[in-house]
Amino acid sequence: MGSGSPTLATATNLAVVQSLHDALPQAIKDAGVIRFAGDSHPPYRTVAPDGSVTGIDADFQAAIGQVLGVRTQTMIVNALPAALQGMLSDRYDAFNGPVKATAEREKQFDTITWMTTRTAYVFPDSAAGIARVEDLCGKRVAVVTASVVEEQLNKLSRFCTQGKRQATQTVGLDDTNATLLATLSGRADAAGMTEAAAIDVTQRQGGTKYVTQTEAQGASKDDLALYVPKSSKLGPVLQEVFEELFRDGTYVGIMSRWGLNQVSVPKPVFNAATPQ
Repeated sequence: MGSGSPTLATATNLAVVQSLHDALPQAIKDAGVIRFAGDSHPPYRTVAPDGSVTGIDADFQAAIGQVLGVRTQTMIVNALPAALQGMLSDRYDAFNGPVKATAEREKQFDTITWMTTRTAYVFPDSAAGIARVEDLCGKRVAVVTASVVEEQLNKLSRFCTQGKRQATQTVGLDDTNATLLATLSGRADAAGMTEAAAIDVTQRQGGTKYVTQTEAQGASKDDLALYVPKSSKLGPVLQEVFEELFRDGTYVGIMSRWGLNQVSVPKPVFNAATPQ
């Protein structure tokens, strides 16, 4: 199922940059569309019953499409591995995350870092005994399988055991919605997600709180990136598009609209995890 994202939610219309359109791979120009893989992951992507997609990703896709003079389309996948494999199989052209830029993945993909974040854990107000991150030691924490959040939870678990506390119990699920549902239904004690997602959840849904993992607890501030297969040659073009969106203020406008200024970056970075 796919949905077009022809206009920005802010109703801004950006001019086509002809030189960037001309630089597109011929396959994209011929198709007239960039196919984005996307799982359900508010506030990045919220999928309506009719298949339409709203969120940060939809806004950035609309801006990218306007600058390049092509359509963009979101094709829903269940999880990160499906997005990565689908791109390598030429089912999708790009994936806007949130996914961490890593040197290992940059052997096959070009990445464009456009935000940064820490890992946060959402839990109900009524949860007994949870007020700090270390209170999650020994607790069941739902995370998206194979995500950067699962990696950070493993580090938190090591922090717990090194401090003579019980290890965390990982509940691996397909997407962020599933982790939140598991938490609200009592099948997990907390849901791990990016801080951006935690901000969105607690703003939209009453009765929840979140805590943010610190560096002392194993967390790092992660570079989150758009992924494009190197073989497509689309990555360098999208890097230039993001540079344009930073220059003209569109990037700041989108991040501000979603309340994410605290996880914005000063400029987009191409293949941030690979030594230059």
